[in-house]
Amino acid sequence: MAAISSWGRLGRWEHEVQALTGQEHIIRQLKNGRPGIAHGMGRSYGDVCLNPNGILWDTTKLDHFIRFDENTGRLHCEAGVLLRDIQRLFIPRGWILPVTPGTQFITVGGAIANDVHGKNHHVSGSFGDHIRQLTLIRSDSPPISCGPGLEPDWFAATVGGFGLTGIITEAEIQLRRVPGPWLATETLPYNSLAEFFSLADASETGWEHTVSWLDCLHSKSVRGLFMRGNPTPLALSHGPSSRKLAMPFVPPVSLVNPLSLPVLNTGYFHLKKRDSGQRLVQYEAFFYPLDNLLDWNRMYGPKGFFQYQSVVPRPVGFDAVQAMLKEIAKSGEGSFLAVLKTFGDRKPVGMMSFPQPGVTLALDFPNQGQRTHKLFGKLDAIVREAGGRIYLAKDARMPRDLFIAGYPRLSEFLQYRDPGMSSALSRRLIGE
Repeated sequence: MAAISSWGRLGRWEHEVQALTGQEHIIRQLKNGRPGIAHGMGRSYGDVCLNPNGILWDTTKLDHFIRFDENTGRLHCEAGVLLRDIQRLFIPRGWILPVTPGTQFITVGGAIANDVHGKNHHVSGSFGDHIRQLTLIRSDSPPISCGPGLEPDWFAATVGGFGLTGIITEAEIQLRRVPGPWLATETLPYNSLAEFFSLADASETGWEHTVSWLDCLHSKSVRGLFMRGNPTPLALSHGPSSRKLAMPFVPPVSLVNPLSLPVLNTGYFHLKKRDSGQRLVQYEAFFYPLDNLLDWNRMYGPKGFFQYQSVVPRPVGFDAVQAMLKEIAKSGEGSFLAVLKTFGDRKPVGMMSFPQPGVTLALDFPNQGQRTHKLFGKLDAIVREAGGRIYLAKDARMPRDLFIAGYPRLSEFLQYRDPGMSSALSRRLIGE
């Protein structure tokens, strides 16, 4: 048994970890009759990747590239391949992942199971939009190959299905041509929520990537930094340093607290405001800024942290986001890592996919026990009234009624559930 935590570090639980090494080995493991869940890099924040006192099937050894078509950009690989390795291998050859989340340290299987999104949803949708086929091994049937045109219902259940339809072992991904590893970017400070929405709307047609950092403590008038970028063949004479910083230990208390947070937020806003404007940025610095600080999740101290990410429909987006920010500012439970962005008007590929047309707000909160949960209850009420949902990959405490309301295709999805798959999240929200 091994003590395993997710990225939020809210606790460590004993698991029986079994490393998967190939299709025949996986089939044998699934026939043992004990439920488990696939586990990649453990970068999900909550309990979707945990199975306390049960089995975790470690997929990281399924890390082989199978084939690549240089003409079409079609990549066939195993599900344990890291997004980092795809980017570093294929960007120099003129191909890039069409969608990538805020970290490159996740597996292909994890990206599919959580249907991750990036800064370009309005252009390219989510990760599942670019999967052409995948192989699924289940405990109760022969392996299933599925895709948008092959067993499409199985595909729709598996993309965003948080690992409950079986173990994804292989995938075919459609990469996109890219002129190089650099992006032409622009950073624009804003001083109101209305200004954010104006910038987001104005940027959708001319910019592929858009995202915003905001100061969630600045309650009188929302302020933030709007960042947008496009791939470009232009480049600097040299790339950025490969050296990375690391958080070397877990401090006895969270470094993000009511004393430090106003200083951090104010300092960051004015520093970035001073450097705003146009510049060339290498793709890793633009897509994965937090990856430059290894083990950054340790800074929240021994109790860990929650990430609260919601999406609400666009017609009520302004009012809902404003209401959430007011509650956060009033509570004093602020976040340094606060991200606000819009999703495009496109139908999600998965039955349980998180993205929907609207606006999404993501914030990290140190775990302060009941005080933090009291705030979450107020945020939940706003999301529920707005007709929104919470991201399962980030969740560790969503009430079941909000889950059911936010994911109306749940009953349809459950028809494709593998009885051999079980996680802490599935037991908490589904009951098994």
